[in-house]
Amino acid sequence: MRFYIDPGTGSMLFTILIGVLGAAIYALRNAFMKIRFYFSGGKKEKGSDTNIPIAIFTDSKRYWNVFEPICDELEKRGQKAAYLTASPDDPALARGYEHVQCEFVGEGNKAFAKLNMLKADIVLSSTPGLDVYQWKRSRDVKWYVHIPHAVSDITAYRMFGIDYYDAILLSGEYQIRQVRQLEALRELPEKELSIVGQPYMDAMKARLEHAEPLAEHPTTVLLAPSWGTSAIFSRYGGKIIEALLRTGYHVIVRPHPQSYTSEKAMLDAIMQEYPTSEQLEWNRDNDNFEVLRRSDILISDFSGVIFDFALVFDKPVIYADTAFDKSPYDACWLEEELWAFSTLPKIGRQLTMENLDDIRTLIDDCLNAPGYQAAREAARQETWAYIGEAAPRVADYLMEKQRQLQADAAAPTEEHAAEKRDAVSAAEP
Repeated sequence: MRFYIDPGTGSMLFTILIGVLGAAIYALRNAFMKIRFYFSGGKKEKGSDTNIPIAIFTDSKRYWNVFEPICDELEKRGQKAAYLTASPDDPALARGYEHVQCEFVGEGNKAFAKLNMLKADIVLSSTPGLDVYQWKRSRDVKWYVHIPHAVSDITAYRMFGIDYYDAILLSGEYQIRQVRQLEALRELPEKELSIVGQPYMDAMKARLEHAEPLAEHPTTVLLAPSWGTSAIFSRYGGKIIEALLRTGYHVIVRPHPQSYTSEKAMLDAIMQEYPTSEQLEWNRDNDNFEVLRRSDILISDFSGVIFDFALVFDKPVIYADTAFDKSPYDACWLEEELWAFSTLPKIGRQLTMENLDDIRTLIDDCLNAPGYQAAREAARQETWAYIGEAAPRVADYLMEKQRQLQADAAAPTEEHAAEKRDAVSAAEP
């Protein structure tokens, strides 16, 4: 007899198993430390009680663009911090900072196992799902802070992605409303929310302002879909590349990095059917700045790269009708439409199965329509606060919060104060 476990139950059982193992490892580690302390005569080994003031964790090198401006700012201020990455080839590892220690902590579960026993005042991360799957809150971390890696809906994460962070650093006022609605529906304590802007977009804007003028080039269309069942390749397959090649324009295809893992079979088949040629190129650069800069128009779905392209590079976009399924995302808890989907019709044109064969006309209309620039500026005002100030504001928040946590830890609790008063009273004649 064969037993079947549905994916939801399997995920739950896996989470429970990881939690039990994490608790057991933590208990064993503490027991080992106590035994070693006893046999060492009560002397602590150097480094055995090291606490990191500010730790930054990333599960992938592709988010270095989010953290590089923050690390640069902390380094400039002489603030001790640790950048912990799950990518062995993360560009941060070659930076040679003096005050920010960059460390590869292992891939996959090995990284999470280390994080689950981390000792730090603050952990800053763009990784969702804290305390949901493998990544558990460490008992020795005082404060967890989330920073998104896109200026769009904070509810676009997979279910419960941000629930167990203590604070979130945001880029727009509407995101505060979304977080508060989720907290109320799920009866969660209110998080500390602070609007700081978006560091990587500030850095991208600065690079663009100092970049050399582009050489003359043919009209270039960038296809940059997200991944999952609601994304372009799942809905349109290779038909969209076929239609783009018929336009005669130069075509760049840049799949979401997760597609190479989660949708490998489908992506391999499309890449084999439409190989690199003089007209078509496949792009996997870790840094997307140059590919965005040399493209004249972007076609995407619900990927955050739409807003990078439209708001930083001030260029037109086409968004695909993919019949977005909200059910796996936090957004499904809210009745209101996603900010991204209410904004896209204002800054670009929609691609559908019906107008796919006439995509050349759609592209030309977007390239020549004058009205989208004002809509892009309105979107900038809504979702990209404090342009050019994000990294200093993030550093200000982290350093002030760390000082506050240290002060709170040093202050005697009311219970301890009462015990001290009782002891003094007992000692008086």
